[in-house]
Amino acid sequence: MKTAVPCYYHLDVDVSPERVGQVRRILAAHLNHWDLDPLVEPVCRGVEMLLKAIDEHATDKHTSIEMWWNGQHLITAIGGDDRHLRPDLDLRACLERIAVMSDGWGCCTTATGSKVIWFSQRARAGERVPRVHLGPAPTLREVRQVPRELPAAALAAPAGEARGVLVAAR
Repeated sequence: MKTAVPCYYHLDVDVSPERVGQVRRILAAHLNHWDLDPLVEPVCRGVEMLLKAIDEHATDKHTSIEMWWNGQHLITAIGGDDRHLRPDLDLRACLERIAVMSDGWGCCTTATGSKVIWFSQRARAGERVPRVHLGPAPTLREVRQVPRELPAAALAAPAGEARGVLVAAR
C-alpha cells in the first residue's frame, strides 16, 4: 500500500515587481519536486496575483508564503505585517479572482494585526500525487513446471526411450 507524503514549504520575501517572477519559479520548482505538476499553474497564478496586489497596496512589503500538502489538498497562505492593508477594500478584485480559481479561500487577522490570505487546490482524480512506497510488493513470476516423476516403466526402458518420455512429460 502507498500513502501520501505530507509536505510543507515556507518562504519569506520582500515583495517587489522583480521578485514576483522569482517567487513563481521557486514555488513551481517545489510543486514539481512534490509531483504536483497539475497544480503549478493555478497556485502560481494565485500567488502572483496576491503578490502584485500587495506590492501595489501595502506599505510594508515583507510577506511570508507557506504551502501545505496533505495528500489531497494543497493550501497556500500569504501573510503580511501591514496593519493598514484592508483585504476587503484593497485586494477585493484579487480575492474575487482567487475565489473563482480555487477550491476554497479565506482571509483572517492574527493577534499581532498581520493579515493572512489562503486558498486551497484539490488534487483531481488521475493527477499524480507524491507517494511513499511502504515496502516491496509481492510479485508473480512465471515458474517452470517441475517434471513429473517418471513412471516405473520408463525407468526400466532403455536410455533412448526414457529420454523421450521425460521430454514428453515436460
